[in-house]
Amino acid sequence: MTSNLTSEEQAAAAAVERSAATSQLRFATAGSVDDGKSTLVGRLLHDSKSVLADQLEAVAHASRSRGQAAPDLALLTDGLRAEREQGITIDVAYRYFATPKRRFILADTPGHVQYTRNMVTGASTAELAVVLVDARNGVVEQTRRHAAVAALLRVPHVVLAVNKMDLVDYAEPVFAAIAEEFTTYAASLGVPEITAIPISALAGDNVVTPSANMDWYGGPTVLEHLETVPVGTDPSQDPARFPVQYVIRPQTTEHPDYRGYAGQIASGVLRVGDAVTVLPSGLTSTITGIDALGAMVDVAWAPQSVTVTLADDLDISRGDLIAPSDYAPETTQDVEATVCHLHDRPLRVGDRVLLKHTTRTMKAIIKDIPSRLTLADLSHHPAPGELAANDIGRVVLRTSEPLALDAYEDSRRTGSFLLIDPADGTTLTAGMAGDSFAASAEGAEAARDDEGWDF
Repeated sequence: MTSNLTSEEQAAAAAVERSAATSQLRFATAGSVDDGKSTLVGRLLHDSKSVLADQLEAVAHASRSRGQAAPDLALLTDGLRAEREQGITIDVAYRYFATPKRRFILADTPGHVQYTRNMVTGASTAELAVVLVDARNGVVEQTRRHAAVAALLRVPHVVLAVNKMDLVDYAEPVFAAIAEEFTTYAASLGVPEITAIPISALAGDNVVTPSANMDWYGGPTVLEHLETVPVGTDPSQDPARFPVQYVIRPQTTEHPDYRGYAGQIASGVLRVGDAVTVLPSGLTSTITGIDALGAMVDVAWAPQSVTVTLADDLDISRGDLIAPSDYAPETTQDVEATVCHLHDRPLRVGDRVLLKHTTRTMKAIIKDIPSRLTLADLSHHPAPGELAANDIGRVVLRTSEPLALDAYEDSRRTGSFLLIDPADGTTLTAGMAGDSFAASAEGAEAARDDEGWDF
């Protein structure tokens, strides 16, 4: 019975029930070249019965053509011809599979340093990252780089999979030393939760079924951990953010004055009767109705798609943000952020770009690039002047209009943005607003104020 519960308690209970019914985990894999990422993913798909018979036959045929007696499970994810020829992963391979306990969206990301941008793409929406380490090599520079990216993107759960334990005779001291070194490093970066698991992806040890060769290990298998790690957050703990995607005005005989604002709730909970502020205009009103899939409700929460009606007829359009009046974000035209540059053309001081934040797109100028981060040792190169492909650094932007931007550490959804080439629409850079361990270098010179797009 829920009749005695407050509306907030009912909303929280409904969110928990909904989460249990549709539990889904987005996770990414990363590791150095030849650490066995694709083999782990292939083993995970194969042993969890998530591979169709024709897919397995195609892999077996491809393996035989390469002179391999047994099917190479890495080919289940290394789908590009260039990857199969080189035996490496060079693109983000997305796979979807499910077990009776949970649904999964998996992003198998590249290991090469020149594809760091691909890991950023794959991990940007992940709730968990699996970082592989070759037991023979231990923690290497690329391992630290992947741990740093996971920390930078605020991935809440990290799994250290110490692979190829069969090649070190399943020795517990080898695993313990690697786990201690990685855990110490990742914890220093602020990674909140780290789980170390010894595995052999090739032999299947501790991937889906427990290993008979490592009786000294009493923790979960990789799949068991993926099935049981907590996912999502209590939406009532976050301030509501509702980016308007579309304004609905039918202007029919039946609905002559209807004005609804449609979109997906980015975070938090919306309730009928809430006092809200529309940003960047600062206009205020009260929620009078919430339409969720054709049914009028009193409460809605992230990530539901809804239509909201307000008590007042306000000038609201796509890109505006509706937020609780008591917890509305500040608006600004000066943005400081950590970014990962994705394009082969460098990002330079003075570049004119488009900034896309939730449903809002506006012009912006790169005013300064105070520093570039070296992920291997977390050192800063001050005032680099430009960021090349795969570079991560700090930037200062000036936007043409006020922007309602949260800090990325507070909200991965409303604290992130993209920089786009205004000429052809190409995505240039992924940004995370606010502070991070990649702090702005002190004493960097201010950028020049170029003509045009000077806000």
